[in-house]
Amino acid sequence: MAKIPLHTFHIPVMGLAYTIDSPIRVAQYGISSVIALADDDLIEKMRNFYSNKFNIPYEEITQKFQDYRAERITSYLNLVDKIVKEKFENFKIELAESKTALENFMSMLPNTSDIKKGFQNLLDDGIAFKENIQNYIETHLFPGEIDVNIMTKLDKDNFIKNEQLPVEFNDAHAALRGFANSNLESSVVLSAGMNPRLFGYFENFPAFFPNENNELKKKIILKVSDFRSAMIQGNFLAKKGLWVSEYRIESGLNCGGHAFATDGLLLGTILEEFKQKKEQLVQSAHELMIKALQLKNQAFPKNPLELKITVQGGVGTAEEHAFLLDKYKVDAVGWGSPFLLVPEATSVDKETRTLLMNAKEDDFYLSNISPLGVPFNTLKGTTNEFLKQKRIHENKAGSSCPKKFLALSKEYDPHGICTASKKYQDIKLEELESKKDSLSSEEFEKNKIKITEKSCLCVGLANASYLENDIKVKGQSQGVVICPGPNLAYFDQEVSLKEMVQHIYQGKSVLRTDRPNLFVKELKMYVDYFRNEIDNVSGEVTAMQLKKWNSFKANILEGIEYYQNLFSSTLYFKKEEDKIKKQFHFYKSELNTIQIPKPELV
Repeated sequence: MAKIPLHTFHIPVMGLAYTIDSPIRVAQYGISSVIALADDDLIEKMRNFYSNKFNIPYEEITQKFQDYRAERITSYLNLVDKIVKEKFENFKIELAESKTALENFMSMLPNTSDIKKGFQNLLDDGIAFKENIQNYIETHLFPGEIDVNIMTKLDKDNFIKNEQLPVEFNDAHAALRGFANSNLESSVVLSAGMNPRLFGYFENFPAFFPNENNELKKKIILKVSDFRSAMIQGNFLAKKGLWVSEYRIESGLNCGGHAFATDGLLLGTILEEFKQKKEQLVQSAHELMIKALQLKNQAFPKNPLELKITVQGGVGTAEEHAFLLDKYKVDAVGWGSPFLLVPEATSVDKETRTLLMNAKEDDFYLSNISPLGVPFNTLKGTTNEFLKQKRIHENKAGSSCPKKFLALSKEYDPHGICTASKKYQDIKLEELESKKDSLSSEEFEKNKIKITEKSCLCVGLANASYLENDIKVKGQSQGVVICPGPNLAYFDQEVSLKEMVQHIYQGKSVLRTDRPNLFVKELKMYVDYFRNEIDNVSGEVTAMQLKKWNSFKANILEGIEYYQNLFSSTLYFKKEEDKIKKQFHFYKSELNTIQIPKPELV
């Protein structure tokens, strides 16, 4: 029987640790969530932790195993799958035997849910209740998806001493193999853009191809920021006979973690394009996939497979959630950062959760701390920032770099080196010192900050789970890095899972009252981003830069016009319509005050 999702939201991947065990926490309620596969060391420690917790035999997979990274991932995912299935079976028994438990569960379902209405009819009927409810539960309830995430760019080459291992032992390749070999029938979410070599590796695993019944045992989800990117990546995979089952649209800036800004394209205009062109996306990929599968002499579907469109990034109210579902016909909405304040759903240590609850708008910022060189949403006052600054003050800048997942720079080492490492920063600081006489003190300090501001994300983004579960952390203290989106500034209290779900569906708000509209907030971020780009330009302005800036500005202006028309015609957001329109007008004026430099030295 086809699974009908219970919920219209999912919990996206957050950091390395924050959703590492979310399926174990929430899947029994039908809530889908995503596990990051970047850190196999964390994954192995969590497998040990949960094996002990549920009295399941555990045998450590050490780095002495030839394919230890993939095997660790496979073993952990199989463990999570086993635990989720057991918890779900127990939950079904509880629902059948306890009306209180059933009513509590029903209160967490959308009011529009046919399944919720079915439960209510059984309760109202009352005849042969237990037998009927058991049958209904067996027929209609399924656990939430145990999906996984791979950042395509985190595909570091690996070595044994000086001998480079075959490409299939690269980090992302091994992670994909770990998922492919697991028992899960779920999806891999690919983020951070296209990696042709990794995309080609999918062809090695039959589970990603449709069987004779046109079913996919394992599915592909692409996280994208615009329609063009979706079309390019989807068709690339289709030419290999691979189907993208979902495009997960994420706001370029109003999101958690790494921020991949669009060319000024705002979320509303992007969603509108997906809505208008979805059939084009489906048909283009379907035709290419059939040709590829025919060449491979494999079974192929006569009709296109299911394709979902979902959206995430900065959503914060029940009205915004309902609007996105209604206006753009998306299949689900991702709610990430707010769930960092739900202990039942995410893995966050108490100190960091308290920091998140007390943080205000100015505490959330787009930083340069990521060794990937991509803007990174984070928070002031983390323990990682304190320890990093302490090392800088003691002239010991840089991390010991124990995990090396981001050791991607080959500037000084063919094996790769992380720009947050002490090894890398020592070299860069020595080079900078040799140029000190030719630089002003201001230029010197600016360059020094650029070198030393990088943080050890591999350790910092994993430590929360170790601290929460009292797992010993070895090596140099790195503290915790947290990567929420700026939307979390408007959530200031720890809440239960039930309270958060009712906030999403029923408007039983857990918010501060001064939160700006989703689209207004993103617009502000793009105007600020554009101003920062212009203010920090140096050297000669090229024709390419000018073209990019003019296009960026034109796209924002087009987006503002789209929103002004949208908010004049929609039945949503009526209480704040005048305020929102004034904000659009204000940011349009702000944008027009930003002067694009002329093509000459600045």
